[in-house]
Amino acid sequence: MKKVVIIGGGIAGMTAGVLLQKAGFQTEIYEKNALPGGLCTGWKREGYFIDNCIHWLTGTRPGSGLHGLWKEIGALGDGVELHKKEMFFSSKLDGQVLTFWRDKERTRKEMLALSPEDEKEINKLIDYVSMAESMTVPVEKPFDAMSPIDFIKLGMSMKEMGKVMKEYGMDIQGLAARFKHPLIRRAITDYMPRGYQAYAFLVSYAVVTGGNGDIPRGGSLKMSLRIAEKYKEYGGVLHTNTEVEKIILNGKKAAGILLKNGTKVDADFVICACDTNHTFGKLLPEAYMPGGLKKMYEEKEKYPVSSGFQIAYAVDGVFGELTGTRVFSCEPLKVGSQSVQCMSIQSYDYEPDFAPEGKMVLQSNFTQTEEDYRYWESLYADKEAYRSQKNEIAQAVMERVTTEYPFLKGKIRVLDVWSPITYTRYCNSYQGAYMSFVVTRQAKSITVPGKVKGLDNVLLASQWLMGPGGLPTAVAMGKFAAWRIIKRKKL
Repeated sequence: MKKVVIIGGGIAGMTAGVLLQKAGFQTEIYEKNALPGGLCTGWKREGYFIDNCIHWLTGTRPGSGLHGLWKEIGALGDGVELHKKEMFFSSKLDGQVLTFWRDKERTRKEMLALSPEDEKEINKLIDYVSMAESMTVPVEKPFDAMSPIDFIKLGMSMKEMGKVMKEYGMDIQGLAARFKHPLIRRAITDYMPRGYQAYAFLVSYAVVTGGNGDIPRGGSLKMSLRIAEKYKEYGGVLHTNTEVEKIILNGKKAAGILLKNGTKVDADFVICACDTNHTFGKLLPEAYMPGGLKKMYEEKEKYPVSSGFQIAYAVDGVFGELTGTRVFSCEPLKVGSQSVQCMSIQSYDYEPDFAPEGKMVLQSNFTQTEEDYRYWESLYADKEAYRSQKNEIAQAVMERVTTEYPFLKGKIRVLDVWSPITYTRYCNSYQGAYMSFVVTRQAKSITVPGKVKGLDNVLLASQWLMGPGGLPTAVAMGKFAAWRIIKRKKL
């Protein structure tokens, strides 16, 4: 029986593990942290639960290959309830509010009432959101293994997406500029970090309107633990609190891995299911990095990354007026290296188990750039100064929350604060990023094959292989790594 060692127990690594165990391989996953899931996780603080990852899970609508894959690995399935998001987000400016509802016709009506002068662009936007609902994530086989017929079938399955990408091939600021009303312009740029292409906004919203972006009950960590349990049911071995030092090479093959504690583990195949910067900076020599990946790391202006500075609050009470994600203007505030004048809060009131009865959890997330990361990285050299700055910002943000929502005064307190450095420490994340590279309008979209040239038995399974990353990309790349190994067995 062939033995496969998987480095990283996140979604990609566990997906590969489940599918390989089903196919008759012997696998072992080595995860540096105490729990599996990678960035798809959460943690407890003072009787509350803080969810780190899922704002929506693409693939919750039955009928797609992605949905089938989530079920196959245990993320979805019988007994897993879904919270149906009723809204994408809302934005407030000068007393006016615009909400992007799950019911897109409700959104259209609200936008037209707000700005009749933008009728043409509003109708076009909503109509194209309907087209974008056809977008899917192909999970049958790796793109470099697809035949011309496969590509034709894929194109036919989401032919409307071509129209969406053609019409909205500008950056997010370009989309906002199409509208006259300041709130509509602000709302569009509120949600997506600078650099994203406009069609990404439509696709994200379409996931919600199409019923394909609901949230599994229990949140991120429970989903990861379900996948881990499925992996173990198939006989897989999951090692937690076990960090890998490097991959042991023998000529053009990997002989196995060396653990940080000095233990050597033999393997017939090695799958690197972790941050690719860590893979080619720590586990393997950088010379093995695929050319497409190297290009994205080097051309930072074309392929930027983003992270977040985040705050979780405990709230004494459950307030329906805070449901969903809400963006509003605030007094200027420095977060990282930048000054911000608007902020968001997200309510987790849909998960009663996240807080004691009669209470709720709110979170704020401020997008952070690579320049911000350098700010936090420098500050982290003095741990006390780092903690002090985080807490100072958190208190200042909380003051702005209570200014916007006066009924929260005396009923809200900070639970936890984390920065881009947290993601680097926890998951070796490049620049603290929790998604892959942003493919800007000036850049060409690059999908990196999950093979390592020059090493016959080393494979990659990571969200970093295809923008914009995230959970759908991670699960797909995990399957593709397993697919390559299974295909070899059949030859």
